[in-house]
Amino acid sequence: MRLNKLFLLGTLLLVLSISFVGCRKKADTIVKIYVKDSANKAVNAATVTLTAVTSEAVIKPIDDSVYPLITTTNSAGEAVFNLNEVYELGQAGVAVLDVNVSSGQGTGKGIIKVVEETTSEETVFI
Repeated sequence: MRLNKLFLLGTLLLVLSISFVGCRKKADTIVKIYVKDSANKAVNAATVTLTAVTSEAVIKPIDDSVYPLITTTNSAGEAVFNLNEVYELGQAGVAVLDVNVSSGQGTGKGIIKVVEETTSEETVFI
């Protein structure tokens, strides 16, 4: 009888520990692009476009329905993209993206590696 109770308790503890580990909520995966001019001042209302870098080294196929992502900068020269829908829990890495910026002051290019469940930041000068 004592062995049955120990077995039941051990099984219950195992199930509970697995359920807590398996139910981890994923954190936000955010990309912030800062756009600045040659005087290092923030550029407002610049159009920022993120496109997937395509190469033969990419293991996971690029989802064409997601990219390109386009937004405009705010008064602080910041463009924010939320990539929660792109990242899946357990996935190693999210994407390497080309950054293209255009405004009345000019254009700029950059590249950013998006790291899962963090805020990845890059500054592009125009």
